[in-house]
Formats: sequence, structure tokens, C-alpha cells
Amino acid sequence: MLKRKFYDSLLEWKSNHGQECLLVKGARQVGKTFIIDYFGNANYSSYLYLNFVLNKEAAECFGDNLDADVIFKRFTARYPRFKLIPGDTLVFLDEIQACPRARTALKSLAIDGRTDVVASGSLLGINFLDDGLEKERAKESIPVGYENHVFMRPMDFEEFLWALGYGEDAVGILRESFDSLTAVDSSINEKFLSLFREYIAVGGMPEVVSSFIEGNSFSQAYKVQERIKNSNLDDIARYAARAEKPKVRACYLSLPSQLARENKKFKYSEVGSGGSARKFGNSVAWLRESALGIQCFNTTAPSMPLNVYRTDDCFKMYVSDVGILTSMMGFEVKKTIVDNTIKGFAKGGLYENAVIQQLVARGYEPCYHQRNSSVGEIDFLIERDGAVIPIEVKAGHTTSESFDRLLESDDVQVGYKFIRGNVGRVGKKITLPHYMTMFL
Repeated sequence: MLKRKFYDSLLEWKSNHGQECLLVKGARQVGKTFIIDYFGNANYSSYLYLNFVLNKEAAECFGDNLDADVIFKRFTARYPRFKLIPGDTLVFLDEIQACPRARTALKSLAIDGRTDVVASGSLLGINFLDDGLEKERAKESIPVGYENHVFMRPMDFEEFLWALGYGEDAVGILRESFDSLTAVDSSINEKFLSLFREYIAVGGMPEVVSSFIEGNSFSQAYKVQERIKNSNLDDIARYAARAEKPKVRACYLSLPSQLARENKKFKYSEVGSGGSARKFGNSVAWLRESALGIQCFNTTAPSMPLNVYRTDDCFKMYVSDVGILTSMMGFEVKKTIVDNTIKGFAKGGLYENAVIQQLVARGYEPCYHQRNSSVGEIDFLIERDGAVIPIEVKAGHTTSESFDRLLESDDVQVGYKFIRGNVGRVGKKITLPHYMTMFL
């Protein structure tokens, strides 16, 4: 079993949730069902799993009457092994977007409090969802105040290391260097820079990681990545609103070329002829809300709070998993990444995608900064401890005038530059190897 940080989040929720159900969002195949199912079996005397896509009859448990006692009676009648043990029962409602009545029922189940409830779905919150349940969904109410929303992401680099067999002793050595800002032994540093390149090629989708480890094969990993990519395209074809289907597909397939330019700002013109925000804006939102993409907005000022200075019409769009992005660029790209022989702007796009994936996994909402086209770009800005921190990502070890100029500002206390190199510090600029993004 792959060790996931999200398991600790589930344990914390179990201890402190009060009158709240847990609503887990995230892209398909990031491991939501597996880890929640494992959590239920390991931590409760009674556990009931319902999947509203695989088991259509499960929806019958949520009829006109959503009183908790009535729902429990229906569970007992339909699933004889179900036992309601107050305080020691978990009900897991998977793919809950396929049963709007179950979503409404979360309020009564939360208030009742005799059972813990976790709900999960891959397409929750999408405004342009065409699944035949639009009218039913419109009639139902969202149980505001009785849902704790959390996101599960693909595996980050630290989880990837765990999967490869690296324990806390190995990771702890790196963390000590990060905390003390002392250089890592050169041979160790080169090893983990190499492993980070493997991560760019493989990514963090659990099935891909497992396939890569079991077969020690990038080829096997690529086959799984292709299947996931095709599943994503199938979801677009099946669930995007009819008028949006071809546009969402075109936006998704344009991401590799969007990220292979020097200026990685998302350009509607690269999606299709006559491209504009009016034509493709809803399609970009669909990718973001389905967690197939990570939207990174420009902010015109590197100041707190960043969202005040955000420009909604100027953004970069990354793939939610860097391994899927690499596979979309073709199998041969993997070898050039791992061997560190890849050239051109695509290399920078892959490294940026890998870094933002780590930042998002750690709970940040990164922006980038470019005041105007004549001023250089800052790759990412994050908010931490009441301050804005600039982040620069270099696939190699080149300089960045715009980053250095920003560090001259009195408003900026520190900036991180991630490179193919070692730990160092000059003034406000902290230089770190790429893999240390897992510690920010």
C-alpha cells in the first residue's frame, strides 16, 4: 500500500469533526476511494461503502424522507451486514455527485451524529456538468455548515520517495539541510535531483507510481498514464455541457504547447481559431473545477493579500499531475528528462509544473507576478506567515534579473530560487535544489 499524507488528515477529522461530514474532492484516480476505504476498515467497528456510480440502487436509500432514522432503516434493509454502532460507524458515500439526494441528506446525518460520514466525488462543484441529473441537482440544497471540504491531490515528491522505499531517515537528512540552510553532500544531492527528474517523468498518480515501481519501467508507467489521459478525455466527452465538450477537450490538449513557450501565459488563440475568453473561459473553468488543471493567476503587485491584485483574465494553466503532462508530450520526452538532456522552453514548463504541484499539495494558492509585458516575470508568489514570498524555478542554474530586483524591495523578506544545484544563501535569496519544494 502506498503511504499517503491524506490518511493523517482523515484521522484528524475523525477526532475533531463535530457536526460535520467530510466532503473529499479531487481528480479521478488520485486515490480517494482507496485511502478512505482503508481508513474506514481500519478505524471503525462498522463500515458501509456506497458507490452511486457502480451501484445505482444505493440511491434508493435516499428517498423523499431524509430523516436519519429512516435512512438507517433503509441501510439495514438493503445491506444486512450494516450495524449502527453509535460513535463507531463510518458511512462512505462515493461518487456522491451521482446522487443529489444523498448530498442533501448529509445535513440530517451530521446533526444526528451517531455515524461519521465521508462523501467523495471527482466532479463536485462543476457548474457545467451534463450528466442527466441537472434538474434533480437544482432542486436539492447544499448542506452549508455541515460539510468540511478538503482536496486530495496526486502524490507529492515526498510521497513518491516513500513509495520508492526512502524512509524518514533519508528524508530527514534533507530536511535538516533545508532548515539549517547548509549544503547537502554532493553525491546525495545529485541522487535526489535525479529522483526528482524521475518524479517529473512518472508523476504522482498512485496507479502510475505503483506500475513504475513494480516493473521498474517507464514504459509501463506510460501505458497507465495514457489510460488516465484517455479517461480524462472520456469524462470531458461524457460530463461537460454539450456546447462545451469540444472546447474543454481542446483546452486540455493545448496545455503541453501552452507550457512549452517562453511566455507561459495561457493564450486562447492557441486553443483554436478565434480563441477568446468569451469562447473558452467556461472550458478553462471546467478544467480547474474538475481538478484536471491548476489555474495560476497573475497578480499585478507582490503584496498582501495577493487575491486583491489578481487579474482574472491573465493566468497560466498547468496540468494537475506533472507525469500526465510529460506523457502528453510523448514517451521520448521521459528519457530526455531523466537523462537531463531535454532542451528548449518545454523543459522549464515541466519543472514549473512539478513545483506548483508541490505548492498546491502543501495548501498554497500560488500566483505569478508580471506588472506589464516589459517587466520580467516572477514564476510564483505564495503567502506564508503574513508575508509574500517570491519563488523562482530554473531548470538549470541561470540568473533572473526580475527575481533579484524584487528581492531589493523592503517589502520582501526572503525569496526561494529552485535550481539544479545545492543549498545556499546570499542576502535574501535562498537557493535550493528542486526536490526541496516538498519542505516549503
